[in-house]
Amino acid sequence: MQAYAKCHEPFVRYCSAVAYGKLPAEDLVQDVLLSAFHHFDSIANKEELLHYLVRAARNRAISVWRIERRNEAVCEKQAAKLMERGATAEMMVDVNIVYAALDRLPKDQREALVLFEVSGVPMAEIATIQACSEGSVKTRVSRARTKLRDLLEGRAKSADANVLGALKTLML
Repeated sequence: MQAYAKCHEPFVRYCSAVAYGKLPAEDLVQDVLLSAFHHFDSIANKEELLHYLVRAARNRAISVWRIERRNEAVCEKQAAKLMERGATAEMMVDVNIVYAALDRLPKDQREALVLFEVSGVPMAEIATIQACSEGSVKTRVSRARTKLRDLLEGRAKSADANVLGALKTLML
């Protein structure tokens, strides 16, 4: 902590500048500090801790940007497939709205809803996958539907409960 106290302010400012608009700066700071804490014994010169932290932050930010770029390419490929299957521009907007809303659901609810509604996996099998009871899966799907409906309400006139059905049809 003594070694870090001297470099806290410049390090946080650096992370804020590097992360600006691309990822949460607090996440970058915490990831790098956790890594530095775990590898502190292997840092040869403790007086150059700031140099180590800056390099680690830069490398971590680059890794995140690479992953985002790869994810964007995957999304573009998926969009192209949907267009080939006859999706209209309006449907593509709806699909993007649904995906954005799905990303805002809790992980377990999102997974249960996608497995059930999009993939057509039976509730019992989802329960096995998620290591919970079938009743829990039903609750997760129900809550996910409700929250998704709330998130979609007012976003797009065509985005309603039937959008999941359209999404399921397009994904086949």
